[in-house]
Order: sequence, then C-alpha cells, then structure tokens
Amino acid sequence: MTEDLRRLVSLGCRILGAADQGDLIWGHVSVRDPEGRGIWMKASGLGFEEVGPDDVILVSWDGEVLAGTGRRHAEYPIHTEVMRTRSDVGSVIHTHSPAAVALGAIGVPLRPISHEANLFAPPDIARFTGTGDLVLTAELGRAVAAALGERNACLLVNHGIVVAAPDVQTATVTAYLLDRACRMQLTAMAAGGWATWSSPEESLSKRDHCYSDAMLQGAWDYLVRRLERS
Repeated sequence: MTEDLRRLVSLGCRILGAADQGDLIWGHVSVRDPEGRGIWMKASGLGFEEVGPDDVILVSWDGEVLAGTGRRHAEYPIHTEVMRTRSDVGSVIHTHSPAAVALGAIGVPLRPISHEANLFAPPDIARFTGTGDLVLTAELGRAVAAALGERNACLLVNHGIVVAAPDVQTATVTAYLLDRACRMQLTAMAAGGWATWSSPEESLSKRDHCYSDAMLQGAWDYLVRRLERS
C-alpha cells in the first residue's frame, strides 16, 4: 500500500512537471496516509520532473518526517490543514501554475469559455487573499482551507493554486485542467477579450458530461501513458 501511494505521488509530480507547472524545486503533491499518521508528500529540493517513489516522505500532522529520506517542504500546512478540515480529501496539490498566478493577479472571474473551466465555475473559483507569502503555519493553512471550503480548487492570489480531491489521480488531472482553463482565458483576453461563455446551466451540464469520475480517470491514464512514452 505504501509503495503504491509513493508511486502515485511521484507520478503526479512528474505529470505536472511535464505540463510546465514546475517552478524550479517548489510545488508539492501529497496523499493522506491510510494509517492516519499524516501525509505522504514530495520531499523538498527536487523539481517535479525529478521525483521518484523514493523521494516521497511521510510527514506527520505537525510537520515531523516519520519515514523516507529528505527534508519536508516548509508549506506542508497547506496539505495537513486542508485534510484535517476535509475528511473527503485524500490528496492535495500546490503548484505555482504561471497561468493561474497571472489570472488571479488581475482579479477577473474565471469564465467557462472552454471545457476545462466548467470543472471550476460556476460559481467563480475560490480565492485566498490572506497573504501572497508562503503558507508556513497551521493558522495560515486553516485560513487556506476555509477559503477553499467544499470546492475542488482555490487560487492563492499572487502565489499559486491549491487543489483538493479524493485521490492523487483526480487531484493531478484537476490541477492540469485548472492550468489549461487559466491559459485559455488569458489567450482570449490577449486577443482582445471574449464575447461568449457557457451559461451556468450549460456549464453544470458540461461538467457532468465532460468530467465524470470515469472521464477524469481516463485522463489520468492517458497522462501516465504520455509520460511513459516520453
């Protein structure tokens, strides 16, 4: 079981690295420890594309490294506090998606102008504005969890994204799609704006049609195959 979880975390990291969501050695993927000891997450000091199963460490709810080699990321409270708040969440991802940072900084709503954004809106994607600095304390982690609420993703304004999902597969695909949604909107805005986007009713219908659990699993399977081919 532990080996499977570490492999999933490493795959999620490498998929996001291949999707240009890496930021040098920063950003992290985690999964809840099934024994309740804390979270398995990427060790610090590595780029997403470098992470293998042996680079995934067990971090306690209070930040102690319990298993594995390597140092923990300073922003582990993003993961621990979201999971403490949400019993339905089994995986948390934090990246510095350039497109999401840019979209969050200009303060416009995320509009469903493409399929991807329908996974997040309506209503508009959640935003955390308490600080653009690092989330280094349990208090700030709880504030991020409060901003996220029951949603699947949150923009950390001037910082990055947080994604919460039942498992690593869903969290990884959700982070991938959020980055694409933000890039699509920025592209449209750079071309002079946009004229149309899906109504709330159509958007919710598209969410059901495009992003069922089975479809998200299929997307994960494809991203793993693509990673292996590369």
